[in-house]
Amino acid sequence: MRWRDFDTVARSAEDLTVDKYRRFIAPATDLVPSLSYSSRMAQSGVSVPQDLTEDYPVPGTLHSLGGPLDLPAIVFGAGAFSGQYNTEDHIASSEPLRTVRLALRYGIRAFDTSAYYGPSETVLGNALYALRDEFPRSSYQLMTKCGRFGVAAFDYSPATIRQSVKRSLERLKTDYLDTVYLHDVEFVCTPVLARATGNHLSALGEEAAAYGLAEGDEAKVRGEGDQKILDALAELRELQREGLIRSIGITGFPLPTLLRLAILVLHSSPYKPLDALLSYSHLCLQNATLSEFLPHFYERAKVGQVLAASPLSMGLLTYKPPSWHPAPPRLLQAVVDAGGSWDGDFPSLAVGYSIRHTSSATRPLPLVVGFSTPREVHECVKVWREVVGGSESDGRKDGEERAREIFREATYLDWSWASP
Repeated sequence: MRWRDFDTVARSAEDLTVDKYRRFIAPATDLVPSLSYSSRMAQSGVSVPQDLTEDYPVPGTLHSLGGPLDLPAIVFGAGAFSGQYNTEDHIASSEPLRTVRLALRYGIRAFDTSAYYGPSETVLGNALYALRDEFPRSSYQLMTKCGRFGVAAFDYSPATIRQSVKRSLERLKTDYLDTVYLHDVEFVCTPVLARATGNHLSALGEEAAAYGLAEGDEAKVRGEGDQKILDALAELRELQREGLIRSIGITGFPLPTLLRLAILVLHSSPYKPLDALLSYSHLCLQNATLSEFLPHFYERAKVGQVLAASPLSMGLLTYKPPSWHPAPPRLLQAVVDAGGSWDGDFPSLAVGYSIRHTSSATRPLPLVVGFSTPREVHECVKVWREVVGGSESDGRKDGEERAREIFREATYLDWSWASP
């Protein structure tokens, strides 16, 4: 099976500067003008293809988790709908619509995308609009991100945040968004970390002060970057009051940074917690430290809903990690060794590990998984049912433990790379 992992950090095909972005921010234009198929699809519309055998779900269950946002167990990661991971012909074909339709039929009724993901919002919006008779807008949730527009292009100014949200509304063909995040906040906030790489669990204990997490520092704005985060969230709250957004949140990679900012938001005017927070690559076979941070997000920061994303850790836990992946050579070799220790499909093992931990969390914990084809949807639901339903093979847990031991021996178990 060909697993993919297109979620919160999908690399854009274009390294846009902020100036370039501002030239294209006006409504009805494409974020990445070189991706011409985005505008072609928006203009031509999308027809609903005839159902094939593969377009029907295998009977069974996939339940909603409930919780403050009432999300399903699996959230559809729509970063797949970009030129970084699929060809122009694939994205302009009927495959995205068929994939979205199958996911909806399975009960995967929440979608994660971003202004950063090239034409993703346009492709997803066109697909959902074409499916509106079978699945009206009220039957699913749309979650998108703003503030990041290229590999090195960030603009958290209130005016740009507002323009980006309105543009997302147009591209997704909706009059409201269920959740909007600030995208990859660690690139904008004032940096406060004891170290850039490694295991950051000490941030919850003896090194709390070095990570900005000491008691008494909750309301401390540490620089211009932190203020930019607060100002951007204030604009999202205004859009929330206007009825254009229902929930707001942040996304990013370093868990201590996410926790520090979530606490800062709670202790800054208007003293309201984040509705949602998305963490990626930290509840996977190689790094599961999100489990230790979860109680702190809920108890110290009062976050409404935490989501875990990237069970394949940006494609790391596959047979061919992308060339841009930040994993160092020794970690890449450990992945090869871990994959060789399992007789079955290694990406399936990795996804199953994440599903096991999200499904056993003490609070609802949705998992964002990227899909590119109907087959990938079928495979993910199959793994979810095996793990949650208890019908998995006896060897799956043993395989997970062997893989984690290999990462431990390589000194990369629960290890995080630098970001930024």
